[in-house]
Amino acid sequence: MPLTPFHLGPALLVGLLLLSYIDLPTFLVANVILDIEPILVLTFDLDYPLHGFFHSLAGGTIVALLLAIVMNKVRGAFSHVLSFLRLEQKTSFKSILFASLLGVYLHILLDSRMHWDIRPFYPLETNPLLDRTEFAGLWLHTVLVWCFFGAAIVYALRLFIVWRRQKQISHSREER
Repeated sequence: MPLTPFHLGPALLVGLLLLSYIDLPTFLVANVILDIEPILVLTFDLDYPLHGFFHSLAGGTIVALLLAIVMNKVRGAFSHVLSFLRLEQKTSFKSILFASLLGVYLHILLDSRMHWDIRPFYPLETNPLLDRTEFAGLWLHTVLVWCFFGAAIVYALRLFIVWRRQKQISHSREER
């Protein structure tokens, strides 16, 4: 899915649901970073598959490991934004690595459902995950958009819970 925001719907939904286990900024970046490959192919008119090696589990793993190393170094820069959004997290290299691998693999899984040129199990030349039905792309895009709405609902519920908790804390302080 080159040049589309569709990967952010499931990334936000899964990321919010697994907030205690994965590093959210890393997970979001991991879900879109593989699209650099098709962007480069299109921008420079390369004689290379639109979804090449890095859209395979082998290539994606290399990207995920490099991303985890980079995010481990720069992760602190996201703390203020997460705090503002009420998405504070304790982070570790383990949660960053898990987020990176999970995000990249989710991207590959989603793209493998609709792009004929992806070889997720490279060096095997087949894509057993490809949905060859007539409306495969429409169905998948619909699910991805609904994931975004699901993420908005989960985020709103999270904000409500945080607000209630803060209200209860301030109320108990007033009673003392």
